[in-house]
Amino acid sequence: MQTAVELLDTVPTRVWLALGVVVLGVVLGYLTSLLLVRLLQRLGVPDAIEGTSFERTARDFGTSTVVIVSRLARYFVIVLGVLVALSLVGLNYVDQFGSAVAAFFPQLFAAVLILIVGLVVADKVELFVAELLRGVKLERVDVVPLGAKYSVLFLAALIALSQVGVATGALIVLLAAYFFALIVLTVVAFKQMLASGAAGIYLLLNQPYGIGDEVRVGETQGIVSEMDLFVTHIESDEEELILPNDKVFERGIARIR
Repeated sequence: MQTAVELLDTVPTRVWLALGVVVLGVVLGYLTSLLLVRLLQRLGVPDAIEGTSFERTARDFGTSTVVIVSRLARYFVIVLGVLVALSLVGLNYVDQFGSAVAAFFPQLFAAVLILIVGLVVADKVELFVAELLRGVKLERVDVVPLGAKYSVLFLAALIALSQVGVATGALIVLLAAYFFALIVLTVVAFKQMLASGAAGIYLLLNQPYGIGDEVRVGETQGIVSEMDLFVTHIESDEEELILPNDKVFERGIARIR
């Protein structure tokens, strides 16, 4: 019977080389994961994405966005090492699965990474737009942050699809149709908002009244306490009237001397 040493001597050199490549891929994968976590932490990514829905969902599963990205990078390096090892031992994955496999795997990794980044950025855009519109007291204004969020998600999805080989021409047509529909829906749904903004520009430029003036709008009389692009705040002894600027033109406003 052959001894263990003799059996090892019969193993082809390329098999040992392939095993070495696999081990090297695993080590490099873990090192890449650790370095990526430290890099993202130094860049302040965990604090920047805190509070986003994707991060909260990741926390519910006992992980985080940074950990997910680092693990994707780890698996990417390990799988590349395995594919190289298979080619070294003669199991040529290019012949087995087609030449598209070698190119598709990196593209798939890039697509998944783009989707994760898109989800995080979309959440941050929603929070940012909501903060900007916090003081705007108009109907359906809360839909604007959602529209901004899903616009970012749509763009991220299109870019991710382009990474996996979806026809660019079709994506451009789809993107143009999306933005056209978004503009139409914005005009229809936020007609009052657009009208109030246009009226607000006129009022801010001409200043027929200002903060501290006593005015009368319809049957309401009070002091102008605040005025911005969209609304005018009028305070009286009993109430505060938040009036869209387009209503100022409709009802008329009288300044009491």
